[in-house]
Amino acid sequence: MEDLKKVFAGKLLSIKAIKLQPNDPFTWASGWKSPFYCDNRKTLSYHDVRSFVKTELVHAILKHFSEASAVAGVATGAIAQGMLVAQELALPYAYVRPKPKDHGMKNQIEGELPKGSKVVVVEDLISTGGSSLKAVAALREAGLKVVGMVASYTYGFPIAEQAFKEAGVELVTLTDYEHVVEKALETGYIKQGDVALLNNWRKDPSNWNK
Repeated sequence: MEDLKKVFAGKLLSIKAIKLQPNDPFTWASGWKSPFYCDNRKTLSYHDVRSFVKTELVHAILKHFSEASAVAGVATGAIAQGMLVAQELALPYAYVRPKPKDHGMKNQIEGELPKGSKVVVVEDLISTGGSSLKAVAALREAGLKVVGMVASYTYGFPIAEQAFKEAGVELVTLTDYEHVVEKALETGYIKQGDVALLNNWRKDPSNWNK
């Protein structure tokens, strides 16, 4: 029987939430060229996949962060997933903006979490880890304790792993780069010759294809 990470990788590939285009690379918002693109928000459009994500994120929290007393989603990709998880766990919920609003109450954290809450953060995607850890910093500045983070997918970039280590945040993901590539190869989505190209990209994504 396939393990969870491989099963979920297959689901993401089946709904085209993950696209691999070694010969026709994407351009990320950061300007990086990439043969790999992940949009986990597509999972919200498929009831079975949406339910799978909710259930497995809940299982991950109960297993690794059972002390959590509140849930926070990272805007915008994980707002809906975080809400689904909080509803299932019957816990308070809020979401964190990339930066405070420039009008109204100027909130960065939308919603209200009890002071001293032990917060588990829900994220949809980990690339460099920068936006995810900004959310952690905002929660900590608000006097909340972040007990860890769960996410649907991570590219596993060394820069992200180091950033999470330095921030003291434990990260648990439902699947990752290795399992997606393995599943894509098994199903014929990519060819064996594409694997080396994808691996070279992941080693140095900021300079790949220059």
